[in-house]
Amino acid sequence: MTDEKDERRPAGELEAAVMAALWAAREPLTPSRVQRELGVGLARTTVTTILSRLHDKGVVGRERLGRGYAYFAVQDAPGLTARRMHGELARDTDRETVLARFVAQLSADDEQVLRRLLEGDER
Repeated sequence: MTDEKDERRPAGELEAAVMAALWAAREPLTPSRVQRELGVGLARTTVTTILSRLHDKGVVGRERLGRGYAYFAVQDAPGLTARRMHGELARDTDRETVLARFVAQLSADDEQVLRRLLEGDER
């Protein structure tokens, strides 16, 4: 029998949970504090690994705190989503087709927002 806390979770799911904890915090958090905030039975070493990977990706910053680090988000949730979208676009060699298909799948409301933004009205 496998204990729920020992089951493997997708890395993206864990990263999202860690980012949510950092966004909710008013100050940088240590891995131990993130572990407590998550409350899902993850080992501190797992949380530290996730934070280190996020730091390597440039998604979180860190500052020295004693012998370790305290981590903080460097982008808000919309900024992180935009970064992921750019990453996906960069992976394909046919950017024009990717963009055309993306735009073709937008809702009418999203298309209006995109048109407004492209015209320079960023509000």
